[in-house]
Amino acid sequence: MAAATQHIAIKKRLFLVLLGIFVVIMIGTNGYYMLYGGQSGFLDCMYMTVISLTGVGYGEVLQVTGNVPAQIFTMILITFGMGVIFYGISTMTALIVEGELSGILKRQKMQKDISKLKGHYIVCGGGETGRPLISELISNRESVVLIEQDQKNIDLCRNIGEICYIAGDATEDENLTTAGIDKAKGIVVCLPSDKDCLYVTMTARILNKKLRIVSRMMDPKHETKLKTAGADRVVSPNAIGALRMASEMIRPTVVDFLDKMLRSSQGTLRFNELTLSEAGVFSGKTIGESGIKDKFKLLIVAVKEEQGSISFNPPPSLGLKGGTTLIVMGDVADIQKAKKAC
Repeated sequence: MAAATQHIAIKKRLFLVLLGIFVVIMIGTNGYYMLYGGQSGFLDCMYMTVISLTGVGYGEVLQVTGNVPAQIFTMILITFGMGVIFYGISTMTALIVEGELSGILKRQKMQKDISKLKGHYIVCGGGETGRPLISELISNRESVVLIEQDQKNIDLCRNIGEICYIAGDATEDENLTTAGIDKAKGIVVCLPSDKDCLYVTMTARILNKKLRIVSRMMDPKHETKLKTAGADRVVSPNAIGALRMASEMIRPTVVDFLDKMLRSSQGTLRFNELTLSEAGVFSGKTIGESGIKDKFKLLIVAVKEEQGSISFNPPPSLGLKGGTTLIVMGDVADIQKAKKAC
């Protein structure tokens, strides 16, 4: 909110400065035009005003010397007008030197880029949880918009990859709207406070009924409240950490495989899901006929029917239809190609 208020204040300040310069030049131009009875051209009158106010020392375009009213008007114009001009120039120079003007232009470009996004993911919070989350989304070639107040966290997240961001408070409705929540595919709320997570979850659900919401939770007693507020899934970092430690103890090879799959620099192998549509190329075919394995090089691990039942290691003869979700493993690029065909 503070960043948005500062942005508005700077734009208002710049507008007033430019308006002041414009008004002074118009007063001078119209003053000369009337003093000379409209016999001098409007451009000549404006030129005379500008060279008088800036003190560049060019010769008189209008014959001011010997014309007492014109001389008095010129002295008054220079006395009061030069102050406005110099103040305006110094203000704009300060805005440029301090980077505030370039900051406005960057924010406007960022907002324009965000407005073009559709089916993207919004991440609220770029801290210790948000950064690895953003890294994984980028690895899966998903579009991300970060909402974060701390500039240090924003810089750390931008070091991961090119992302759009909003420097502001995620609990402000305006920032969620600017992030394109009405066109987003999902939002991940990983703010440090459960209360903030609850508020953002509730607001996000109000702003977009179809949005998928995943929220962080530190205190287990808030899980019911978060789900009631609209969260599709609630994740506890402590619980996930405990499960990870148990897995490291009883199935280390499986954990090692998953770690290498997710963190290997040799490739981008991932588990993902494909939701089939009636109009997609896979609908109406069997798994063997679909070419998912041969053409897209994807391994189908499981199939989730529209009713919700999940079948593991489905046979090639299983028929596919709209509404079915395939859980697949393969390269990110191949998964994205298959998604477009769905």
